[in-house]
Amino acid sequence: MKIRIGYELVYDCPQPTPMILTLSVHYTRISDLLIPDHLTTDPPVPLSAYRDSYGNWCSRIVAPRGLLRLSADALVKDSGQPDVVAWQARQIPVQELPDDTLLFLLGSRYCETDRLSEIAWQLFGQSPIGWGRVQAICDYVHGHLTFGYEHARHTKTAWEAFQEGTGVCRDYAHLAIAFCRCMNIPARYCTGYLGDIGMPPPYGPMDFSGWFEAYLDGQWYTFDARNNTPRIGRVLIARGRDAADVAISSTFGPNTLKSFMVRTDEVSG
Repeated sequence: MKIRIGYELVYDCPQPTPMILTLSVHYTRISDLLIPDHLTTDPPVPLSAYRDSYGNWCSRIVAPRGLLRLSADALVKDSGQPDVVAWQARQIPVQELPDDTLLFLLGSRYCETDRLSEIAWQLFGQSPIGWGRVQAICDYVHGHLTFGYEHARHTKTAWEAFQEGTGVCRDYAHLAIAFCRCMNIPARYCTGYLGDIGMPPPYGPMDFSGWFEAYLDGQWYTFDARNNTPRIGRVLIARGRDAADVAISSTFGPNTLKSFMVRTDEVSG
């Protein structure tokens, strides 16, 4: 199948403002791009790019004073298959985990393992280890939180989401990640495109989506506590410890996001 993806973001800056943008499709999906997701700026500004410590492709610009429009319009091929489900995947003991997964056992900006550890063991200590435990965590988070954009807050942490019982997709992911780490399962945050392909209407407003990956049986598997069902057509942008590592824009000066549009549509033919 083919999926049209893209975005249009409009910022208003009262002065020239440096920005780091994490908007490019992840390198693991580059070979799937039929039309590349080149970042376009209006007005045109110089742009440079680099890979961050997690392998994400980031762009650097200095936004001029006034309005700046950032956009991309791409086409990606996809298998059309839902997320993999592997009930047999086992949990690996901490002492046997690869070195590069250990970072994803630790607390981070939005995932306070120290505050949630006792709660996690009370909730999931008797659940099946391995895939079943991660699924039990997703089931709990999916039922514990009530979704709503009115509950969005860019400073909200996993602990706060747990206490408030509300959130958006990033809050579902943060709470599930924190619980996984508390149960000695490496977990990392993912952001990207996820449309409503294969889902019945009504459809909500399109946005970038947050989910997570857990390390089981020697590989990373996709989990989604917000939707809590295998989905079709995920297109990864970035991975990190939590949302702080994969912000679509990190700005170094005053600015206002004036408009925001994300596109993810299946294309026939």
